[in-house]
Amino acid sequence: MVLCLARLAQDRHSHGMNAAETLWLSMAAYAVGTSITPGPNNTMLLTSGVNVGFRATLPLVLGINLGGLVLWLAVGLGLGQLFLGWPGLQLILRWAGGAYVLYLAWRTWTAGTAQPRHGEAAARPLGPWAAAAFQWVNPKVWFMVLGYFGTFLPEQPEPAEVLMASVYFTVLNLPCISLWAFAGSRLQAYLGQPLRRRVFNGAMALLLIASMLPMLG
Repeated sequence: MVLCLARLAQDRHSHGMNAAETLWLSMAAYAVGTSITPGPNNTMLLTSGVNVGFRATLPLVLGINLGGLVLWLAVGLGLGQLFLGWPGLQLILRWAGGAYVLYLAWRTWTAGTAQPRHGEAAARPLGPWAAAAFQWVNPKVWFMVLGYFGTFLPEQPEPAEVLMASVYFTVLNLPCISLWAFAGSRLQAYLGQPLRRRVFNGAMALLLIASMLPMLG
């Protein structure tokens, strides 16, 4: 899907767009296509939207975006070369990410109802700093950032280029992932019954685990 969007964007060059416009459009297609597709982040956001609503999920959204921006800057300024040149680091990242996703799946599975009974703790999404830290062990995010820089930036980009490309992706990423939190909040009424909520949380926990399996191979 992402490659198709990027190809469509690049085809616009033959219809009068200059190289810079084509590049920015292709980068936008890549950013939207990779940001809006399912993965650990979006599964967390959908679940949080169901359990606590859109407003209470906003810190999680901002944490994901902030952590992603810092990672993009670090990779663009040299960390990506270290990652690509050290296979052991890639293995550590995969398994650390897998372990953390299992923890998130457990949190999702045991999440409470949106309106807990007296004496119960309300379900709380992952905090913004924890969400930001998770981006560093999220294999999908690493694949996204390495593909982005490898496709659209020169082999040794200038710091200004890295900054512009990173901010551009982050700005486009924000509404894409916010849609998942909003969609979850729209499901609250239907999933108001405790049994339905538990079934949903269980399904999201399994989906979280499933989303990591291709990246661990």
